[in-house]
Amino acid sequence: MDLRSSLRTGSVAVFRFVAERVSRVALTKGSIRTQILIFSLAMSAIAVALGGYSVLGIRHAGDLVARTFDKSLMSINYARAAGADFAAMRVASSQRLLTTDPAARARLDGQIESLAKTLSEDLSVAADRSQSSRAAKAAAKVQEAADAWMALHRRAVESSSEAGAASGLHAPGTSVGDVDRYSEIVSQQVELLVNYTAGDGFLFRQRALSTIKRDLQLNVAGLTAALFLSALFSWLLARRIIGPVAIASKAARRIAGGDLDATIPKGGTDELGTLLTAMETMRDNIRRTVDQEVSQRRSAQTRLSDALETSREGVVLLDADGEIALANSRASELIRLSPQLLRSDRIDTAAPADGEANGFASEAQLSDGRWLRVSRSETQEGGVVLVYSDITTLKEQKAELHATNLRLDAALTHMSQGLCLYDRDGRLQVVNPRFCEIFDVSPELIVPGMTLEDVLEMSVAAGNHGSRTVADLLAERDRSIDGREGGNYLQHLSDGRIISIAQRPTSDDGWLVTCEDVTEQQRAESQIAFMARHDALTKLPNRTLLAERIEQAVAQAGRGLGFAVFCLDLDNFKQVNDTLGHPVGDELLCAVADRLNACVREVDTVARLGGDEFAVIQCGIQNAEDTERLARRIVECVGAPYELSGHRVVVGCSVGMSVSPNDGTTGEKLLKNADVALYRAKMEGRGTWRFFEPAMDASLQRRRALELDLREAMVRDEFALFYQPLYDLHLDRICGFEALLRWHHPKRGLVPPDQFIPIAEEIGLIVQLGEWVLNRACEQAVTWPSEMKLAVNVSAAQFRDPGLIDIISGALTTSKLSPRRLELEITESVFLANSSETIATLHKLKAQGLRIALDDFGTGYSSLSYLRSFPFDKLKIDKSFVRDATAAHGSKSIVRAVISLGRSLGMTTIAEGVETVEQLDHMRAEGCNEAQGFLFSHPVPVTEIAAKILELRNGFKADAFRNAMAS
Repeated sequence: MDLRSSLRTGSVAVFRFVAERVSRVALTKGSIRTQILIFSLAMSAIAVALGGYSVLGIRHAGDLVARTFDKSLMSINYARAAGADFAAMRVASSQRLLTTDPAARARLDGQIESLAKTLSEDLSVAADRSQSSRAAKAAAKVQEAADAWMALHRRAVESSSEAGAASGLHAPGTSVGDVDRYSEIVSQQVELLVNYTAGDGFLFRQRALSTIKRDLQLNVAGLTAALFLSALFSWLLARRIIGPVAIASKAARRIAGGDLDATIPKGGTDELGTLLTAMETMRDNIRRTVDQEVSQRRSAQTRLSDALETSREGVVLLDADGEIALANSRASELIRLSPQLLRSDRIDTAAPADGEANGFASEAQLSDGRWLRVSRSETQEGGVVLVYSDITTLKEQKAELHATNLRLDAALTHMSQGLCLYDRDGRLQVVNPRFCEIFDVSPELIVPGMTLEDVLEMSVAAGNHGSRTVADLLAERDRSIDGREGGNYLQHLSDGRIISIAQRPTSDDGWLVTCEDVTEQQRAESQIAFMARHDALTKLPNRTLLAERIEQAVAQAGRGLGFAVFCLDLDNFKQVNDTLGHPVGDELLCAVADRLNACVREVDTVARLGGDEFAVIQCGIQNAEDTERLARRIVECVGAPYELSGHRVVVGCSVGMSVSPNDGTTGEKLLKNADVALYRAKMEGRGTWRFFEPAMDASLQRRRALELDLREAMVRDEFALFYQPLYDLHLDRICGFEALLRWHHPKRGLVPPDQFIPIAEEIGLIVQLGEWVLNRACEQAVTWPSEMKLAVNVSAAQFRDPGLIDIISGALTTSKLSPRRLELEITESVFLANSSETIATLHKLKAQGLRIALDDFGTGYSSLSYLRSFPFDKLKIDKSFVRDATAAHGSKSIVRAVISLGRSLGMTTIAEGVETVEQLDHMRAEGCNEAQGFLFSHPVPVTEIAAKILELRNGFKADAFRNAMAS
């Protein structure tokens, strides 16, 4: 016999012995309540024992499961992770030994050291969680082999470095092949560790299953014994109680049959004996009660007469002949007012009968206007009892209730919500027409008395819920609404409508259901929620949603995988808006959004940050090449021509990129760094892309500091004007000055104009600076000799200011400078924004007497078309052409062509950047009108203007200059 059978037999024998002893004690001692208590305690003890053993078994099984995960599975997983770490180390080692780039070598060395540390940590966890000593030893061997491999790798690296230093000679040391051969040994050790941990896990699983099976068998045996004892105890308890109860029941039936002389047997000391004694006492009490009732009836007749006289109801008793046998004073009063009240047959037929349907009650109206309810009951002797009740107040209340019901019906009919009222039994009491309209159900089909299931079945039959059944709708309601507290939920119909359903309990334990069509409201709320997180024009995610997507990407980035953040904006987008209008600009933005979406995958995100700025999140990148390929694709795709409203539009884009986690681990940091890289891409020529580098941020910080200082410079009056002479080659004397802006920073010193002028144009400060230059230059130039001209540069940003003409007029009026002495120098970029408006502005300025010069002529594009559109007064030959004019293969022909063009158009030509006498002689020989450059003078402050005029008034002494240079 096996262990399980022995345990079962022994358990049954023990429980049987205990049950016999308990039963014997219960049958001989104590009351029934004591016996039941003993049996209950015995059953409770059995249940507690079984429950406790089950709890211990379950807890034991839980411990086994926890150990399976904490030990075996964790050991296996970390052993496999160690294998993955070593595989990554092998790949990085191969790349390290093959690459020659110092930066790549340093990065790979750091990666190998980090992986070696991770490998050591994984092996340590695998050994700690292992189930056997052989697995722990295998982990130690793997660590030893990995350390030996690291030593080989370092020697191979040193050998490779020494070989490179030996200019191609093979230096002694460890080779790449040695490292690869030893890598196989380490991999074998790792595989052995994985096999050991997996085998230990399987053995532990077998032992756990065996333990659980044994506990289950013991539980089944205990449960069988408990069921047997429960049946035995129930049989013993029934035998002890049913017999005595039968005796007591027989005695009780005799007393109930009216036999008050029945003999009651004597009982024992238990509860049954007490019951029989109580029955005997009850019989005696009933006998005394009957005697008392006889005497009480006599007095009851007297009390009845008093009650009839004091009653507010009129009561009349007619005998079989119709004569009044009894009438109280109230009835006599009513009969005197209306004698026909005694004719109950006439009342039944003549009075309005809105009472009970059995015809034994009717209503009558007295001559004084009061209403009576007449109730008629026949007696056993053939007479009639008439009861008259005043129902005047009740009639008034009914009338008021009827009017209230009419108003309620009107409200239910015209309310905008559907309504259903159910009673405590779930039966429909009230339904309004709006409910039938919402669910497209005929009002004749929804009637009071229907259940909720019936109503839902009607709605399903009307096709409101698609494939959903009544059970599905009830389950939806139960999930959303607490039956006691009520609640609200939304129900989506098959035709797209959304119904808001609210359920509230009523005071009589019923419930009220209201339904409202909230389709438009939900659509509006969804649209509002969408617009809060998306761009209104392109429907792309906005900054808010972009930040959430970046945080999700940071949280979901796995080992070895990262993501990149792109910031990009369109090149020359403002020109599209200015020349073709904002509708075309909006259409272009939508087209760019479509192209960006086409460039990325579904897992990536394209967002619009505002204006012509966009952002992209590229998820799951393996290396920087993936990011660069996407950047190239974006630049090429966005840069392709567009056909918009009959216009061919070409714009480019610049892209800045930051990669997680190297460039940041937060959305704010990644976006900031991508924006820094975008700024660098724009600074380096636009139409390109750049990765973020830490040096970029430092450069941007310097630029921002310069920008802040530039804004403060206007307040601190740190700007000054310097002047460079303009020399007339025909008259051979000075003819004017060009005003040049200089910035004296208290810490930076003299800041070059090419550093702060572009920044001023970008931040919009150039308009304010230009106005200051015009006012200050005119104010200072008015003190010069009247033949001295003043040349002032005007930027394209100033021309976009509609108040430019007023600013110039104000400067001339305030300073009283003659307009013919003021010469405005502009570049070709002025015409790029809106050439028609620009030309109109130039004509207005020229009409006031001002001279207009085209600066840097020949360095832009479409210059000849501008000369044809507007008659400039002067052409400035760019200094790049002047510098090369005297070279053998220089720009001599270009200079000659520009001078000849100016002469044919009646325009003055001026050579800019003349620095040598040879350049001056060449310009004079070619017929150039004026010259300007360091040969004559560097820019000087206003305090040196007088000296410079005296120096150059009588002509430039070339011989003296040569002698000075020679000395």
